[in-house]
Order: sequence, then C-alpha cells, then structure tokens
Amino acid sequence: MPYVKAIEKFQRANFLASSKVQAFTYLVSDVGVTPDANGKKIVKAGTILPTNDATAVGILYTDVDVTNGPQPGSLIVEAYVLEARLHTAPEDAAKTALKEIKFR
Repeated sequence: MPYVKAIEKFQRANFLASSKVQAFTYLVSDVGVTPDANGKKIVKAGTILPTNDATAVGILYTDVDVTNGPQPGSLIVEAYVLEARLHTAPEDAAKTALKEIKFR
C-alpha cells in the first residue's frame, strides 16, 4: 500500500511593486524562530533581516526552512515594496537602514 500525504498549500500576497529586484544570497539564522504546528521553523518571505531595526540589511525574498539550522536564502537589497503587504510592518529605523528599498 502506498504512503499518501496531503500537500500543504500556501497563498500569500505579493509584496513587490515592481519586477526589478536586486537580491543576494544570505545565511538565514534559526535563532529565535518558533516552530509551527508541524514542528517546522519557517522564516517567512517579507521578513526584514537580521532584525526589524537600524541593523536591517534586506528583506527575505522567499520562505526559508531553518528547522535543521541556518540555511541560505535570497535577500532583497534593492526594490520597490508594498509596505502594507508585508506580514510585519517595518520600523522607521529599518526603513532608514534599507536605503535602496523604496516602500510604497
């Protein structure tokens, strides 16, 4: 008998206002990430990294699973972003630190 497992589906609003994006590889930390109902530690796309303050360097482009430790992810450093569609509102200090990201 085959093993069958339901596939999880996610639908999120696109937070980019333009297709022009500059992104680089970034090591996403697993520190402080709370596991979900399935025990997975997922850092959501649109998260300001490393923290939502004056030390911010970019916005995570896609979800990253850090259940088994730090993992590489794509970090947006230059783009037009729809601020209202981010899951966590950026702090004023983070907006200032992210000079090349234009919030709309």
